[in-house]
Amino acid sequence: MNTTIDIPLYRAAHGRTGDKGDRSNISVIAWHPALYPMLVEQVAPEAVAAQFRHRAPAGVQRYLLPRLHAMNFVLDGVLDGGVNDALNLDAHGKALSFLLLDLRIRVPHELVSLLAGSDEY
Repeated sequence: MNTTIDIPLYRAAHGRTGDKGDRSNISVIAWHPALYPMLVEQVAPEAVAAQFRHRAPAGVQRYLLPRLHAMNFVLDGVLDGGVNDALNLDAHGKALSFLLLDLRIRVPHELVSLLAGSDEY
């Protein structure tokens, strides 16, 4: 029997996005404090860089905020030059948190009841 399930990150956390120039800030906040250690383990800078590989980030830094059960990621070079230079529809990068929240993670069965939409796998 499998002891984990594979889910999108949005089932375990929510997010917020901000920007400054060509830099995007994405916060990931656990829905429940008990989920936070698992998120720290799996939502590493390397996983985030891989999730954004099509935007070719120049760098990904992670800042842990354990008292808030949150992480803040700073992605450099992902906004096509920033608000004044970008020709894309979302020059601010507000939708980038949704891209990150689609990252697949593995959740132990004992934590499934803490997930958003826990009545479904």
